[in-house]
Amino acid sequence: MFYSQGYAGGAAARRYAAVHSGSRTEGATPHALVKILFDELLLAMDAAALAERNGDRMKVSDKQARAMSIIYALESSLDFDKGGDVAMGLAQIYREARRLLLEGAKDHTAEPVERARAIVAEIADAWNQIG
Repeated sequence: MFYSQGYAGGAAARRYAAVHSGSRTEGATPHALVKILFDELLLAMDAAALAERNGDRMKVSDKQARAMSIIYALESSLDFDKGGDVAMGLAQIYREARRLLLEGAKDHTAEPVERARAIVAEIADAWNQIG
């Protein structure tokens, strides 16, 4: 496995999202947990790109921070001993996605975020197929 086994709006909307997220992760397999991370990452990237296009800097910042945190979680959960070259390749992809997110934040443009989303979506699709 490429990932280690140990990775485990308003206030009302945030509480609902937390409950929903908790119900999705409760009892999930390690594979399913990584899928959830990919799903959440893609949603955060979509929201960041949309907010950038709409000029909503607060939302851009929030969604980019969420995306960065999920990317760090995915990268830190890689098992380099068992995953070998695949884990190393994924780590490089995650670093590039982070770089693109930072570029989008610096330049106030959605295009780098969309490029990051595209490369992560390929990995997410592949992950879904092996499940």
